[in-house]
Amino acid sequence: MKVLVTGASGYIGHYVIEELLGQGHTVVATSTSKEKVEPEPWFNQVRFVAYSLEQTGPENLFSYFGEPDLLIHLAWQGLPHYKELYHISRNLFQQFAFIQNLVEHGLKDLLVTGTCFEYGMQSGALREDMTPLPENPYAIAKDSLRKFIEVLQTKRGFHFKWVRLFYMYGKGQSPGSLIPLLEKAVSKGEQVFNMSGGEQLRDYLKVEEVARIIVKIALQQTTGGIINCCSGKPVSVRSLVEKYLHENGLSIGLNLGYYPYPDYEPMAFWGDAEKLNKVLHS
Repeated sequence: MKVLVTGASGYIGHYVIEELLGQGHTVVATSTSKEKVEPEPWFNQVRFVAYSLEQTGPENLFSYFGEPDLLIHLAWQGLPHYKELYHISRNLFQQFAFIQNLVEHGLKDLLVTGTCFEYGMQSGALREDMTPLPENPYAIAKDSLRKFIEVLQTKRGFHFKWVRLFYMYGKGQSPGSLIPLLEKAVSKGEQVFNMSGGEQLRDYLKVEEVARIIVKIALQQTTGGIINCCSGKPVSVRSLVEKYLHENGLSIGLNLGYYPYPDYEPMAFWGDAEKLNKVLHS
């Protein structure tokens, strides 16, 4: 199968491409910069096409990318600045124009990654059938993109999977994320690590597992629509940090309560994995 992967230079893209190649699929990879992906071990195993969503115009993108059987769309600009209005004013419409162009010229199978932030400030186990209540611009734009694609699907008829990502960690993560900041503090020999109170409950997966799930969902055509990419198991941020330190033989004091809790997410939420498990075990 020929698979087009956008966001090839991003955190998840690297792992998704490795998973696809490991399963023997042909990969067309794209991102805005060739220089960022040339060092990747998989670079010579894929067809790379540099492309920016700002370029989207009247051309036939389906032909341009070699008529892929499937699109795994991971690209999204401007993260992790969730509260910036450009997610709505710029990203949303560029994203939809890109996808619409591909579909109207022949694309028949599509997976797009969404975000758990689409659920808004709802707490507890979050199910796919719950009404989305996005509050920040990023989540509003993502939820709107999904709705746009669903309308397009009624007109054009194609397989569509919307994968809501929860939290992930692993090599290549943004330097400003929790685990990389923890590793940096330990490597610098700092005595304590400043963090929030750590009592908030979240849903975490290693990025390798996230990539495996994305590819599994993408390659099947039985289950579509919204699918949570999650563990289904709530874990406190403090527990995650303590577990990571223990598993890696690291030691540092935790300065709990140094930072306030984020105001764009509830204290306790995690994904309901029932629908995902049906896909994974089918």
